[in-house]
Formats: sequence, structure tokens, C-alpha cells
Amino acid sequence: MSKLILEIPDQVTEGLRLSPDECLHRVRTELAIRLYQKRILSFGKARELAQLSKWEFHELLGQEYIERYYDLEELKTDLATLETLS
Repeated sequence: MSKLILEIPDQVTEGLRLSPDECLHRVRTELAIRLYQKRILSFGKARELAQLSKWEFHELLGQEYIERYYDLEELKTDLATLETLS
């Protein structure tokens, strides 16, 4: 398992107009939104990064006017899930 560690200089984090308690959550959420928007992360992986439920992430994307996309890989995953349920 690899782990990505992002170091943000104090000057930058101090420049954020957020409380210290809100910083980490907000940066994770903003990163997740942008990576999803640019199709770098799937919906599921982006919501994991944001640490939000499926419904919370859908709501957040709506608030940000981010278009959802549904690709062939997601369709295959959904079909496989349906097969296991039947």
C-alpha cells in the first residue's frame, strides 16, 4: 500500500480563511472535487478522499455545479454488483 503525503507550508495554511479544525477536511474535499471534475478520480474514490457518504458527495457536487459522469468502467461495476445480488 502506498501513501501520498502532501506537505503544505505554514504560510499557505495560515493564508486559508479557515479555522485550523476545518483546514484538513476542506483541503481534502476541494482536492476530491477537482480530481473528480477533471476525471482523474472516479466518483467512489473521490468521495473516499473527501470522507463523505455517496449522498453527501452528490450534494456537494450539486452545490459546486459539477457535472456527474458515468463511464463504462462504472457501468461494468454496477452490472457485476447486480449479478451478485440476483
